[in-house]
Amino acid sequence: MLLRYLIVKFSDVLPGGSADAKLLVSFTAVIGIVIAAAFICNNRGHLKSPWALSKRKKALSTEQWRLLFTPEGKFHDGGVRFLKTVRRGGVDPGIRAEVWPFLLGVYELNSSEEERRKLRTKKRKEYGKLRRRCQQLIEFNNNLKVNEVSVAKKSGNDKRHNHVMGSADSEEVCSRESPRKEMNPSADYSDDISSALLEKDAASRTATVANTCKTESVKSDSNSDSSVERSQTFTSTEGTKKKALEVTSKENVSNTEIQLKFTKKEDFITWQQIIRVDAIRANREWIPYSPTLAAVSNERARSLAEAVGLKEYDNLEPCMIFHAARLVALLEAYCLYDPEVGYCQGMSDLLSPIITVITEDHDAFWCFVRFMKKARYNFKLDEVGIKRQLSKVSMIIKCKDSQLFHHLEMLQADDCFFVYRMVVVLFRRELTFEQTICLWEVMWADQAAIRAGIGYSVWSRIRHLALPTEDLLLYAVAASILQRRKLIIERYSSMDEIMTECHSMAGHLDVWKLLDDAHNLVFSLRDKVETPF
Repeated sequence: MLLRYLIVKFSDVLPGGSADAKLLVSFTAVIGIVIAAAFICNNRGHLKSPWALSKRKKALSTEQWRLLFTPEGKFHDGGVRFLKTVRRGGVDPGIRAEVWPFLLGVYELNSSEEERRKLRTKKRKEYGKLRRRCQQLIEFNNNLKVNEVSVAKKSGNDKRHNHVMGSADSEEVCSRESPRKEMNPSADYSDDISSALLEKDAASRTATVANTCKTESVKSDSNSDSSVERSQTFTSTEGTKKKALEVTSKENVSNTEIQLKFTKKEDFITWQQIIRVDAIRANREWIPYSPTLAAVSNERARSLAEAVGLKEYDNLEPCMIFHAARLVALLEAYCLYDPEVGYCQGMSDLLSPIITVITEDHDAFWCFVRFMKKARYNFKLDEVGIKRQLSKVSMIIKCKDSQLFHHLEMLQADDCFFVYRMVVVLFRRELTFEQTICLWEVMWADQAAIRAGIGYSVWSRIRHLALPTEDLLLYAVAASILQRRKLIIERYSSMDEIMTECHSMAGHLDVWKLLDDAHNLVFSLRDKVETPF
């Protein structure tokens, strides 16, 4: 069309049949072909990504959300329009608590309102059981502590026993040093992550802490965790307390069964200690996005903290105490739900936005569980999942920019370990709170489309536009590095320098530009770096 327009235009202007006219028409034709080819390459035949400036839409609004459902509470079209809208612009903050369970798969897209109501009731009870099991473990360790003290007192006149106990105490003092130094509550969390990156053993550090601080964690946490949860956001009751006390008063058989479930991989008490340190360190970014939680009373916050045995929070304001207590409760429950993973630093970063948006703990917990269904591989000790993702980022860069990849090879950084933090906590440290949520919503919408099997049927006619991918995050990570290719090639001569540059991205990224660039990579490299959808 462009070529035809140019030919006709010049034919009308110049005298017909002249040599000049023919020359100009020929020249115009060549230029037109070049322009048309460039236009197709740059704009994918008019099919821009959903995040390009000219295509970007507004977030899913409350009015749009209500109109998507039938009277029975089902999506009119199986959720297709819903996912398309979210993928283009995210979700309005006012309805995120309603929308996220659909995006994360807590609710099926074809479920009815009644089905969701029943499921929610069931999931509330399941979460309550997990919290009661947490309480039983706490009571068991309290009881064990009391028994140890009692035995020590009765054996006070036995010199031989005193000598043995003295040795044990010495060992306890030694084991106490490392965890205190390792998990300094006053340290900046990002420094912990950076240290893990430089040493390339972020996951194994958790195992080391588990071996060195077991004795101290029992000593420091047992006395602080005996109180029963009192807030309505937790499910323990007086009946629960009675049941827990009955369990701890029985023979050691039942208690041992409870404990053994959580000592096969890592010790629950060790996870508990690390969780509390991380919860106290949580940042304040979420406060402007949740006025209700930010205005929590001091009495309610401290009551909740006491319920989960949280201590050393005197320097925190009520809303931060309340936030930390919720993190503790949900992360402890997750340790029991998924003992293979348990808890590692960084998981609190993923949970924090969820509990900011979703105020009911049982709802937030199951959203977190669904989120972790994929993200859990970032925190497994074998590191297979994280290595696979880093390898894919490396492959994307290699296919897109051979010059940059060759430079990384020379620096022995072609394994892309410098983006470790971005991958592990899903850009949580590089983007603002709101930007992180927007990225996650688009990513969840992609994954929801694939889960529901509607990706190909809906997007097949416009497959070059925005075909969903499970690994949108990895394309975004690669895009963030490619945006700085010139700087990396010309200035940096070590992986440490590149890593410093990656950390300096925090607060300076445009999430929608990042998504647009990520889409360009999906469009051009998808068939080369992953199995076709």
